[in-house]
Amino acid sequence: MKLPVYLALLSESEATLGRSFLQVAEAHGDEPDVHFLCISLAKQCAEHRQRLQPVIDRYGTAPGGDEPERLHADAIEEPRSGPLGLLRDLQDLYLLASLTDVTWTMVKQAGQALQDSELLEVVGGCERRPPCSSAG
Repeated sequence: MKLPVYLALLSESEATLGRSFLQVAEAHGDEPDVHFLCISLAKQCAEHRQRLQPVIDRYGTAPGGDEPERLHADAIEEPRSGPLGLLRDLQDLYLLASLTDVTWTMVKQAGQALQDSELLEVVGGCERRPPCSSAG
């Protein structure tokens, strides 16, 4: 496993998920529960990225072109409208959150293999709070 590749993927996944939460919150402001939960989860994604940054600084970043393109997921850029649109947007959030959650698991396993206590502390701290992936 190329840990810098997956650290970069994880950071980008959290950023993409956070942007998508904000897009859905803005588009579905008429649904207060969805709006405020999405804003809260977007902040949590930003906090996860901040906690991860020292580990990324230590391991370095992936060389350009080293990240497999098929592992990348695009943010929700144009949320849908109406009740069915909300359901579809929530499905998209679930898919993005699932990618992020699986990537956290892979990074955790790498931290265990490397016996990297700092990395495991970061992962553990992000796991203790309800993860961003709980939005779906």
